[in-house]
Amino acid sequence: MNAPAADRLRVTLVRSIHGQLSHIAASVRGLGLRRPHQTVTVADTPQNRGMIRAAGHLLKIEERAPR
Repeated sequence: MNAPAADRLRVTLVRSIHGQLSHIAASVRGLGLRRPHQTVTVADTPQNRGMIRAAGHLLKIEERAPR
């Protein structure tokens, strides 16, 4: 069950999680990111937005514009 393209976010880990607090590292791993410069596409849900907010200083977010 995939969300439409407009409801998806591309998330890239631009900085390492090394040395971060455990809840921040857990949020990054929860988004499916394992190593720097890795990019994943996730659904735009309140749960994912919360994880992005917790680790926003380590991430680059690209929102797809609705067509």
